[in-house]
Amino acid sequence: MNITTLRQTACTGSLGMALACLALAHSSQAQTAKVSASFSMPTRVQAVVTTMDCENHPGPTITLEGGLILGGLNVDFIFRNNINKDVHVRTESVTVNASLIPKDSRIQIPKQPVRGGTGGNPFIWVQFIDGKGNAVSKEIFLGRCVQGLFNVDKALGTLTSTMLNVLVEGCENSPGPYITFDGSFTFKQGMSVQFIFRNNDNPVGGPHEAIVKSDAIMLIPPDVSITFPKQPVRGGVGGNPWISVQFRNGDGTAIGGEVLLGRCEQLSKQ
Repeated sequence: MNITTLRQTACTGSLGMALACLALAHSSQAQTAKVSASFSMPTRVQAVVTTMDCENHPGPTITLEGGLILGGLNVDFIFRNNINKDVHVRTESVTVNASLIPKDSRIQIPKQPVRGGTGGNPFIWVQFIDGKGNAVSKEIFLGRCVQGLFNVDKALGTLTSTMLNVLVEGCENSPGPYITFDGSFTFKQGMSVQFIFRNNDNPVGGPHEAIVKSDAIMLIPPDVSITFPKQPVRGGVGGNPWISVQFRNGDGTAIGGEVLLGRCEQLSKQ
C-alpha cells in the first residue's frame, strides 16, 4: 500500500479521524510569509564606572556595569478591503498594533574590569564602538582617576535587524483573519566600550602628551538575537482583506515603508 492509499484509507474512518485529516491537509498548505527590516534602533547606555589603584603601574583598574536601554520595536498589521485607488470602492482600513520589544526594555551589562592607563592618576574618557571598531559615540570625558566614581548616561544608536514569520488563517471570519507570528531581533554590529587614558585634559593636546587606549570590552556580541515568542493577532475588515506590515520604533516613528504581504486567502494557501 502506497502513502496515498494509506492516507485515503485513514481519512474514511471516524469523524475524529476525518477532522484530523482535514487539519493535516490545511497545515500542509499553510506556510509562513516572511518580512524583514534593518534599521538603527535608538538606545541609551546608563552605566557606573569605578576606578582603583590610580597611581599604580601600568595604570588604574576600572570596572563598568549598568544597562543598555532599548528604544522599543512595534509592528502594525494593516488590513484593507481595497488597495487599488482607481477602483470606485470605499476603502476600509483596520490597523492592529503588536509590541515586539517594549520601549525602555533593559539589557543588563555585567560588571567588566579593565586595566590600563598612563600611570600617575590619568584623565579618563570612555567611547562606545561597534563590533567592527566604528565609533557609535564621541569620546565622553569622565574625569581624573582619583575621583573614583563616574556615571555615564548617553544616547546611542545601534544597527539592528528584525525578521517576522507570519501565518494567516480564517480569512472569511468575523471580525477578520486570525494571524500568528514569531521572529527575532538581531544586533548586527554588536557593541563594545573602550577607555582612553591621557596625562592631561587639554582638548587640544599638550607637551609630552601620553595617550593609552584600553582593549575594547564587548557589551553585546555581533549577531546576538532576541527571539519573539509566537503571538496571535485578530482583526481586519472581513471579506478576504489585503494585509500589510509596518515596523515602528517604540515612540511610534515608522521604520521604512509598509510591506504588502498579500491577500489573506493567497497567504493562507501559500
